[in-house]
Amino acid sequence: MTMLPPRATVTIDQEAALGTSAARLAREFEGTFGLETIERFLHSSHEKLAASATVPNYLPVLAEKFARQRLRALARADGLVVSGTPTVLFLCVHNAGRSQMALGFFEHYAGEAAVGWTGGSEPGASVNPVAIEVMAEKGIDIAGEYPKPWTDEVVRAADVVITMGCGDACPVFPGKRYEEWVLSDPAGWSAEEVRPVRDEIERRVLNLLDELSITPAR
Repeated sequence: MTMLPPRATVTIDQEAALGTSAARLAREFEGTFGLETIERFLHSSHEKLAASATVPNYLPVLAEKFARQRLRALARADGLVVSGTPTVLFLCVHNAGRSQMALGFFEHYAGEAAVGWTGGSEPGASVNPVAIEVMAEKGIDIAGEYPKPWTDEVVRAADVVITMGCGDACPVFPGKRYEEWVLSDPAGWSAEEVRPVRDEIERRVLNLLDELSITPAR
C-alpha cells in the first residue's frame, strides 16, 4: 500500500485511495515515469493541497488530479513529450477567482487547440462561489476546479504565463512570455460587481487566443 511521508496525516481510507491513485497514474504514465517518481509527486501534491483543504475526504481525488497535471507538465518541460500545442498558465494570489475564470474561458474557447493551467501564490480553500455563479451565466462550469499552488515544473512547461496581482510572489523563469493582467480581486464581491471583471477577462482571453493564432470555438 502506498504510504505518505510521516508529516502528512491521513486516514487509512485515504492511504488506500492514494495507493489506488498511484497505481492508476503508473498505468497512465507507463514508459514515461516510474512508480517512485509518481508516488513522490502524488505525495507532495497531497501535502500542498492539505494546507488549505476544508474537506479532507476529497484530498486523495484532488491530489491525483494535481499530480497528473504536474506529471504532464514535467514530461513536457523535460522533453519527454513533444507537442506543438501552446500551454498557458494563469496565476493569481488565491487561485480562486480571476485565474479560475480565465481558465474557464480559455478552455471553452480554445478547446483542444491549447492547454490551460492555473495556480496561486497563496491558494485559497475553494473557488469563489460568486465566480462560479457568474461563469455559469456564460454557460461555463468551473465548479469542479480547485485552488492549487504553482509548481516549478508547471511554470517550466508553460509557453505563456499570465499573472494577476501576485507581484513578486509569481515565479519568473527565463525564456517565458510573461504578461500581467491588472484586474481587481473579486473576493467578497457580489455577482453584480464581479460581472465586469468576468467580462474583461473574457475579452483578454479572446485577445490572447488571437495572438496565439487560435480560432475561438463558438
